[in-house]
Amino acid sequence: MAVTLAALVERFGGELIGDGATSVRQVAPLDRACADEIGFVSQSKYLAQLATTGAGAVILPPDARDATDLPRILTPNPYLYFARLSALLNPPPRPAVGIHPAATVAADAEVAADASIAAGAVIGSGARIGARSVVGANSVVGDGARVGEDCLLHANVSLYHGCRVGDRVILHAGCVIGADGFGFAPNEGRWEKIPQIGRVLIGDDVEVGACTTIDRGALEDTVIEEGVKLDNLIQVAHNVVIGAHSAIAACTGIAGSAKIGRHCTIGGAAMIFGHIEIADGTRISTNTLITKSLPKPGTYTSALPFSEHEVWQKNAVHMRNLDKLVNRVKQLEKRLNELENKT
Repeated sequence: MAVTLAALVERFGGELIGDGATSVRQVAPLDRACADEIGFVSQSKYLAQLATTGAGAVILPPDARDATDLPRILTPNPYLYFARLSALLNPPPRPAVGIHPAATVAADAEVAADASIAAGAVIGSGARIGARSVVGANSVVGDGARVGEDCLLHANVSLYHGCRVGDRVILHAGCVIGADGFGFAPNEGRWEKIPQIGRVLIGDDVEVGACTTIDRGALEDTVIEEGVKLDNLIQVAHNVVIGAHSAIAACTGIAGSAKIGRHCTIGGAAMIFGHIEIADGTRISTNTLITKSLPKPGTYTSALPFSEHEVWQKNAVHMRNLDKLVNRVKQLEKRLNELENKT
């Protein structure tokens, strides 16, 4: 697929400088781009690459309009423009419409005529698959589950019974939606399982990464609101609520009944305690441990920088004695105040 710069500006906006008839077939990084490819610069520190790039055109911020003589599109957000252009030039492949002979579909399941069900997929009793949705190879949609329109379930996705997925949702390979939450009651040294009778409800335009797990609620539902983006290998426990348009990076763990606000960002490998609330617009850095509610938005960081092992061991000893040191400082301050008052 080739598209002219003039057509791009007509479709996505922006200011065109140079030959609008210039056509591009693909996006590429500036240092490897060819004459039929387009690159972009979103940060001024990369403008120097324009002098040596082989790209046929570039996407730049308005304040870099004179940084090159190449045909260029000026836009306040070059990265977003690049993302939309890449989506245009690289549409996802669509499998053939219909139910593969090697799929298993319950007699009372409802599958839209233009949906695609791949080989080995299983659609349970009473399940519904919406228009133009794709269920990949060996994926399972449990009894009574709902998949909205224009969804994509990659291979080996498990959507448990009763769970609901909105429109335009992407579930990547190996993710598990609706497994039992980790609920057990102690009884004289043993554990008795607590039935998890809630569901998982996923809103529109959500993307869930490979091998991420979202547990069903114990009593109420686990809720992932619209526009949420979850990376690979995230654990979302039972009864968690993640607010609309929040984004969470890989290997994060969210304990049961935590409530994360809207438009939050959480870095990789962060750990969120259960039964706490995080305010809308909060940013949590990678490897940060959140142990209590954050009622005020801001950026929160708890990770210590790495150091040589021997230095780390010494610092760890000091950290274990912080409470004692604080008490000693308080005593010294008190004594100093007493001496100052005497003089």
